[in-house]
Amino acid sequence: MPSDDLIRTLAVPGILFDFDGPVCDVFAGAPAPEVARKLEELLVAQAPSLISETATTDDPLVIMRIAYGVDQELGQRIEQALTEAEEIAVAVAGNPTPGAVAALRDAKSLGRRVAVVSNNSASCVRAFLDRHGLMEYVEEIIGRPAGRPDLMKPQPYSLLKAAEVLGVEPAKCTLIGDSLTDIEAAHAAGATAIGYANKPHKRSTFAEAGADAIVDSMAEIPEALRQ
Repeated sequence: MPSDDLIRTLAVPGILFDFDGPVCDVFAGAPAPEVARKLEELLVAQAPSLISETATTDDPLVIMRIAYGVDQELGQRIEQALTEAEEIAVAVAGNPTPGAVAALRDAKSLGRRVAVVSNNSASCVRAFLDRHGLMEYVEEIIGRPAGRPDLMKPQPYSLLKAAEVLGVEPAKCTLIGDSLTDIEAAHAAGATAIGYANKPHKRSTFAEAGADAIVDSMAEIPEALRQ
């Protein structure tokens, strides 16, 4: 039985889905550490002094941020390589997250305005949704703002843009996300947040961050929507 917090949090006209986690395990078939290492090789070939910084992370998005911290043009080259890697990754990522298809379908069928907001590229999100026949449930995709890593979540930019495009006040939107930055971005935008705790330790992290509701499975979303 869905919690009252979850039912209440979903009782809004705008439902925003983070992509990597709630909808798709982006790097399931092309592991993120491998992508990060390839980006690192490209980066340090042009800026060898960065090897000490890049060696401490296996997150492709962090590698991209490091590149932009040095030079805008260099950052753009690394971001383009990342976008290409994401598009390859979603092609081999497998099926959508269990429960995600029903969540998107029911949100749309019950009259909610639905968007995907992601720090991944919009092109990789669209490619995955197209591949699995899910675009009919999604009105808008707000991906990583090209050339502006400073606007990525936890900044509220993507949520505010999605709310504007959907024609829904941010305060009447909720974001379903699987990271702390999702919770922070939602609250910064004035929206509510549902933490998808796909790993055990995330439940306490989301609770401490003030998530308005927490789920352990995306299958809880359609169940709560139908209440």
